[in-house]
Amino acid sequence: MTNFATLYIVPTPIGNLDDISARAIEVLKQVNWIAAEDTRHSSRLLQHFSISTRTLSLHDHNEDKRTAMLVQRLKDGESVALISDAGTPLISDPGFVFVRRCREEGIPVTALPGPCAAITALSASGLPTDRFIFEGFLPVKTQAKDNQLAELKERTCTSVFYEAPRRILATVKDIARVLGDRHIVVAKELSKTFETYVSGTPGDVIDYLEVDTAHQKGEFVVMVSPAQVNLSEISAEAMSLLTTLCDHMPLKKAAAVVADHYDLKKNALYQAGLEAKGAKGAKETD
Repeated sequence: MTNFATLYIVPTPIGNLDDISARAIEVLKQVNWIAAEDTRHSSRLLQHFSISTRTLSLHDHNEDKRTAMLVQRLKDGESVALISDAGTPLISDPGFVFVRRCREEGIPVTALPGPCAAITALSASGLPTDRFIFEGFLPVKTQAKDNQLAELKERTCTSVFYEAPRRILATVKDIARVLGDRHIVVAKELSKTFETYVSGTPGDVIDYLEVDTAHQKGEFVVMVSPAQVNLSEISAEAMSLLTTLCDHMPLKKAAAVVADHYDLKKNALYQAGLEAKGAKGAKETD
C-alpha cells in the first residue's frame, strides 16, 4: 500500500491578487514544496500572502530534471504545489511532463479551480461560447502561422489564442490577410486597472493598436469568431431532418447523422442547428 503525498495544481491570479482563492492560499501554506515557473516572479505573490513554503523552479528548460526529483519527494511523503507565473498551470505553461509522470507513478494529483486568461476573456467577449478551441500561442514562423490561421476559414466554433505584446500587431495583420474581415475580439490586461476589450474587424483592432504604442503592451488573448455557414448550401430536407432529430437526440449527434446521410459537413450542420435554435428562441420571446 503506497503512501504517496499529493501534487496540487494551483491557479494564481492573472492580475488582481484578490482573485486567489482561500483554498489556494491554504494549500500553498501547507505543502512542503512549491514548484514555480519563475521563483522570483512568484515570490511577490507568496510574500503578499505571508506564504513561507520552500520554492524551486520548474520551467520548460528544466522540467525533465525537476520531474524526477519532485516525483521522488512525493513518493517520500512530501507534498508539492505547482504554480505558473499567472493563471492555471499547464495551460500554455509548463507542467505536462510532471503531471503525466505523477499519473503514471500512481501519485495523487489534485487540481484546484481558479483563474485562466483564456476562459476569462472568452466569457466576456460576446462570441459564441458553446464550442471553442484553445490554440495556445500561434507559431512564430510566418508559413506555420498562416497554415494554422487557414484552418479557421471553415471552423464553425470560436478560436482562442494567446499572443505576446511584441507580436500582437503582426498577428492581427496576419489574421486580416488570411481571414479578411472576420469578426475578432482582442482582450488585454485582464483583471487589471486598464483591462481592455477591442471588438470588430481585424482592421478595427489594427487601428487601435497603431494609434498608441502603449496599446501594444500587456498580455493578449485573441479570439476569432466562427465561420459563417452558408445556409443556402443546406437543403430544406436536410434542415427538416436535423430539426426532427434534435427532438430526440443532442444537436451534435443529429448533425453527424444528417451529415452522413446527405454528404454534408458536420460542423456546418451543427452551426446551422445553433442558428436555427437561436432564431426559434428569438421568435418565442417576441
